[in-house]
Amino acid sequence: MQITSTSPTPGRLRLLSGDPVIWAVVLMLALVSTLVVYSATGTLAYKNMAGDTEHYLIKHTMLVVLAFAAMWLCSRVDYRYYSRLSRFALLLSVPLLLFTWGFGTTINDATRWLTIPYINQTFQPSDLAKFALIANVASMLSKRQQSIHDFERTLVPILMWCGVICGLIALSDFSSAALLFATCMLIMFIGRVPGKYLLALVVVGLMAGLVALSVGERGATVKSRLAVYFGQGNDPELPFQAEQSAIAVATGGLVGKGPGQSTQRNFLPNPYSDFIFAILVEEYGLAGALLVLGLYLTLLYRGMLASANSERAFGGLLSAGLSFSLVMQALTNMAVAVGLVPITGLPLPLVSMGGTSLLFTGITLGIILSVSHGERRQAFKLPWATANRAKTK
Repeated sequence: MQITSTSPTPGRLRLLSGDPVIWAVVLMLALVSTLVVYSATGTLAYKNMAGDTEHYLIKHTMLVVLAFAAMWLCSRVDYRYYSRLSRFALLLSVPLLLFTWGFGTTINDATRWLTIPYINQTFQPSDLAKFALIANVASMLSKRQQSIHDFERTLVPILMWCGVICGLIALSDFSSAALLFATCMLIMFIGRVPGKYLLALVVVGLMAGLVALSVGERGATVKSRLAVYFGQGNDPELPFQAEQSAIAVATGGLVGKGPGQSTQRNFLPNPYSDFIFAILVEEYGLAGALLVLGLYLTLLYRGMLASANSERAFGGLLSAGLSFSLVMQALTNMAVAVGLVPITGLPLPLVSMGGTSLLFTGITLGIILSVSHGERRQAFKLPWATANRAKTK
């Protein structure tokens, strides 16, 4: 039987728009997250919350639900409107990043957070800046496809914004800045930017990185971690986090110790965020690790498929950039847990316990779903979009 349309049939649930495979992957990752976070925070909750072992589970579950709500809402909005919002978000990100660097909340020797008054919830401006830069680079490239070889008009604004945003993020979070820079390189490569201009972006990135390492707070930490990783440090032993993570991974075996049976959660720093993958491997073994890896790779494939099928350059570049950024962060986190790369401090998207990072992950996935839904979306018409929608019919 030949399929002639991918739009929902009258008998199919229309509440969830976009790629159903992405929805299924996200639901499975959310389930994994709930199980592993509950296990990883048990000891912490017992110590800090007077035995209330469900405290962090309830908080994390509420944040997951909020992320799903943001994902659903963003999936119902025409992705073309994110082009307009990205410039405003980019302009807002610069003062927020500067203010955070100078006056932000310091956690684990890193000043990456702002504390939101009244609700006492931390917020990472770098999450907003990453989304804004990816969306804005995609928007600028899509509007300049006919003048892609005009260096001054097309490439200079992109190089400037990439250098400024990546440099400001690198002041307190070098690994996130490096990942964002790689994402911008991918978007420009897909956007048919000539190779000589990509080399110019590399030069801009190296200059921004050197400045950030010189004046930022993470320069010494980056150098120390690289030296230890390459065996050039004064201490030949593994850092404590890497050692405990290696023990957790090594004792997981094929099927793991079982849900809630981790022992390294009592010794491993941040077992619920940066090293949650090590706890997952310890409790669910190689089978659980391969399942989670497969889910992320499926997410990357479906995001790139949405990019390839997009009718507009902006949608394709946006979906590719957001998918690559999200999945590469996940792969980096997993690589750190098993000792393949130096310690970075990046959480595992959709799995690690977090605050606004979960919310922005939901927004990111919602935008990818919006691109995958394309022009077939009929629900949730924005008031200011009615005129433009009528023109495209």
